[in-house]
Amino acid sequence: MAWGRKKSRGRKEPLFGLPAALADLRLTAADRIPNAEDKPKKSAKSQPKRRSEDGDDEPPRERKAPASRSGAKRRSKSRVRLHVGRLVYWGAVLGLWGMIAAVGVVVWVGAHLPPIQSLEIPKRPPTIQIVGVDGSVLAQRGEMAGANVALKDLPPYLPKAFIAIEDRRFYSHFGIDPVGIARAAIANVLHRGVSQGGSTLTQQLAKNLFLTQERTLQRKLQEVELALWLERKHSKNEILELYLNRVYFGSGAYGVEAAAQRYFGKSARNVTLAEAAMLAGLVKSPSRLAPNRNPEGAEQRAQIVLAAMADAKFITDAQAQASIGHPAINVKPAGAGTVNYVADWIGEVLDDLVGQIDQSITVETTIDPKLQSVAEAAIIDELAAKSVKFNVSQGALVAMTPDGAVRAMVGGRNYAESQYNRAVTARRQPGSAFKPFVYLTALEAGLTPDTVRQDAPIEIKGWRPENYTHEYFGAVTLTQALAMSLNTVAVRLGLEVGPKNVVRTAHRLGIASKLEPNASIALGTSEVSVIELVGAYAPFANGGLAVSPHVVTRIKTLEGKLLYMRQPEDRNRVIEPRYVAMMNTMMRETLVSGTAKKADIPGWTAAGKTGTSQDFRDAWFIGYTANLVTGVWLGNDDNSPTRKATGGGLPVEVWTRFMRTAHEGVPVANLPNAQAGWGPSNLMQAASQVTAPTPPATANGGARPAPTRANVRPEPAAGLDGWLMDRLFGGHR
Repeated sequence: MAWGRKKSRGRKEPLFGLPAALADLRLTAADRIPNAEDKPKKSAKSQPKRRSEDGDDEPPRERKAPASRSGAKRRSKSRVRLHVGRLVYWGAVLGLWGMIAAVGVVVWVGAHLPPIQSLEIPKRPPTIQIVGVDGSVLAQRGEMAGANVALKDLPPYLPKAFIAIEDRRFYSHFGIDPVGIARAAIANVLHRGVSQGGSTLTQQLAKNLFLTQERTLQRKLQEVELALWLERKHSKNEILELYLNRVYFGSGAYGVEAAAQRYFGKSARNVTLAEAAMLAGLVKSPSRLAPNRNPEGAEQRAQIVLAAMADAKFITDAQAQASIGHPAINVKPAGAGTVNYVADWIGEVLDDLVGQIDQSITVETTIDPKLQSVAEAAIIDELAAKSVKFNVSQGALVAMTPDGAVRAMVGGRNYAESQYNRAVTARRQPGSAFKPFVYLTALEAGLTPDTVRQDAPIEIKGWRPENYTHEYFGAVTLTQALAMSLNTVAVRLGLEVGPKNVVRTAHRLGIASKLEPNASIALGTSEVSVIELVGAYAPFANGGLAVSPHVVTRIKTLEGKLLYMRQPEDRNRVIEPRYVAMMNTMMRETLVSGTAKKADIPGWTAAGKTGTSQDFRDAWFIGYTANLVTGVWLGNDDNSPTRKATGGGLPVEVWTRFMRTAHEGVPVANLPNAQAGWGPSNLMQAASQVTAPTPPATANGGARPAPTRANVRPEPAAGLDGWLMDRLFGGHR
């Protein structure tokens, strides 16, 4: 054994020809490339227990013991510091980006404002004050501009009322009030809605002066920037004075002076504490709390303002209680009701009279406030009593002097519900109210009031116009035919003189609308407005002279500078006097024995003509004296049929009520006819020579009274052709 071991230690491996330097190279375990078959060493926990020499199990060998508790705490604190550091870092990053975003928003909002250096306090929009023929104020358009009132001229409690309820920290903030905004935000969250606003008086002024009323974030940001600019540009008292003279108080009143005049009939310099509180309370919701519309709401709001003033120590509790016990009394504003239709019409013609308006003006008109009130009541009361029965929802009335000066105009029954002016803008079929132009054309062609024509069936290319009662009276005079509104005679006359000549006559007398020169023109199938039809009747009342319906007489600035004055116009003669006399005599019979027998003005000679369109869609009466020419229309805006409302019914009743009042105390004057040598006696003598038809007997054997209305009833037709026939040749009377 010893030899073997010794031999082995001295043994040398063969070199196989390698150099001696490389012969001792050996691979170690670290030089080997691991493969999939190599297994990781087991952890200490997974190693089996070793057995000691005496057979007892020994625990496996373990690593060093864990660190102490103090070391764990140090590592925990280190992690906390790491998290805090990260929060601080990202907070700083986010804050920096937030600042950049805020600056970007400010720059973007400012870019959408006019240059700050060019901002100026804008002038008030012009006010249009409309006065009647007696000088009283009828209506106002634009701002109701009271003159600017200096802060020192107002009673001290008036501005304090606004500060108490709108911006109690006004004198301490810089245009925006963070405390007020936070308070409003908390209140709104608690009430789950918008119960308070955080805008300062300066912000409200900025909005009123430069911005719109839209509720957007962009507008709010612009408001903030402009408020800061105003605070830098003006003193607090200047801002408060601007605010009081520009804020809106409802009913068209801007500024405390206009509001005081509107609601209390006095200057803002003289308002009481209770009135000042009511004015301050209106700012929250001027349209809803305006005392002329909601006196209870305005008074309740005023009490809140008084309590806020007492809480701010602007007034004592005793003063607040005394004012609550004596509430403000509002006055009814001028310009309410249907006179606003007149104001709208005036607004449409002003541009032609004085051009663009850049200053406040006073417009003097021909409107008589008393007659306007009577006309309004006549339309409203008649519709209130009978609109359901006859299915009539709207009405219009125009009254003018024989020279065209409009004294009253009603464009509808309720201006607040509909501003559409049915007296000027709407065009409707006049029905038989158009017939005077046919008869005038016939007289000018050589016929006379006692000329006889046949009332009998007639057919024109399949169209068969009929009288309202389906009855025919044979030979009748033109006076009888016009008074009884016989359609067949009117159609025959229209064809006899030519539809084009009828159209020329109507245009000559003042009809401006387009008229179709067809056979049905004699029955008023072309649409016209109330005001142009009344104006076209005026030559019958003034002796044959053309008129231009007008309402404006003078326009002045508030300083008294004259901008416009209506000049007397050279009126052309459009009807010869003898034909005027004939027409007046004929249309007088309409009120005496014809379709308008209910129209009567004691002591006055009146004349006129009724009209009813196809399917009772329109009911008209145009009547006149030597003092006034008045036209009434009743119907529905959607052109739906009424329940047989005729021109001789509701319109005559409205006309009579208005005209009787309008002629009270007016010296009586006769219609022009004597100078032509054709008065009623001549006419009746000629008419008596014509044998009148005997009215047909009734079923019980009694005599049936002569018909007072006539109508056209075309034969039924189907399809598009039938529809066209109905539209072109529909029934009228």
